Amino acid sequence: QLQLVESGGGLVHPGGSLRLACSASGSTLQYRYAIGWFRQAPGKEREGVACISSSGASTNYADSVKGRFTVSRDNAKNTVYLQMNTLKPEDTDIYYCAAGPTCAIVPFGYDFWGQGTQVTVSS
Repeated sequence: QLQLVESGGGLVHPGGSLRLACSASGSTLQYRYAIGWFRQAPGKEREGVACISSSGASTNYADSVKGRFTVSRDNAKNTVYLQMNTLKPEDTDIYYCAAGPTCAIVPFGYDFWGQGTQVTVSS
């Protein structure tokens, strides 16, 4: 069974950068799973951030992060990354990655989820 583990979260000042990693085990991601990145604050709905197709050929981003976040995959490491630049306080959330058949920035249709990593943007 596929397992996903997020890492790379932390505390960063506004304008700073972080790179999140979604590491997979139990199965190969390439050509099998699209990966989506989502975020959620306590008491709020889960929000789609970005996704990348199973081949890596296509990506999609929420309007709120376009031009600041970049999703990529390293097939040799079975890992997907979310590079986050020019971070804002409103980017503070728990970030999750998920695996499924289709790249979509809605939290539906994904079969496997990680446990999440906290990102805090504060001065």
